Amino acid sequence: MAPKPHRFVRYFLAWTLASLLGLVLLDSLELELFFVGSLIGLLVVTELLTPINLRPAWHRRLQWVIALGLAVFGYIVVRRILEILPVEFTLSF
Repeated sequence: MAPKPHRFVRYFLAWTLASLLGLVLLDSLELELFFVGSLIGLLVVTELLTPINLRPAWHRRLQWVIALGLAVFGYIVVRRILEILPVEFTLSF
């Protein structure tokens, strides 16, 4: 059995490649969709492989990556919302 950081990398890489393959097969490959799919994979794999009782060093370092990913996700959501809203509404702020 591989150490947890190695298993984490393998599972995350598998998730990322599966999301990339899914987007290619659906012919909707966009950087934003790939990023969101990878972020979801990062969160799922992190939750499944993190021990309950103790936080290893690799998990503490991973929290910074997760925080950065969530900030970029927030930016993507705000940008998409502003694309959908009418121009008059966005100019009133």
